[in-house]
Amino acid sequence: MPPHAVEGVKSEFKVRRLKITMMEPVYKVVWPMGKSAAKIKPLAPRLPDLSGKMVGELYNQLFKGDILFAELRKILERRFPGIKFIDYTVFGDTHGQHESTVVATLPDKLRQRGCDAVISSLGG
Repeated sequence: MPPHAVEGVKSEFKVRRLKITMMEPVYKVVWPMGKSAAKIKPLAPRLPDLSGKMVGELYNQLFKGDILFAELRKILERRFPGIKFIDYTVFGDTHGQHESTVVATLPDKLRQRGCDAVISSLGG
């Protein structure tokens, strides 16, 4: 249905100089800007410096995270002396069959491992 179409309104269009009138089908639509069920929480403040900090890596296994994390570690190690990383394989796949369990257990796992920050790689 064209974006300008209204339920039950005739629309017209021309095909090879022939004028055709037709009734558009009726669709039930859900407005994407409906009420949100999630409560908005403020973001944690940024760390002023990553030197000497423990950074956890999270990955959804969808697009070349192994390459991204290897390169990102090199860049961050040059820029922030003493930075340490916890490999994404420690935390599990943040997408897929066990996503709910992995995500639900992340806060405790991150605290237990002393993470000061997280890099979450999404791909797809």
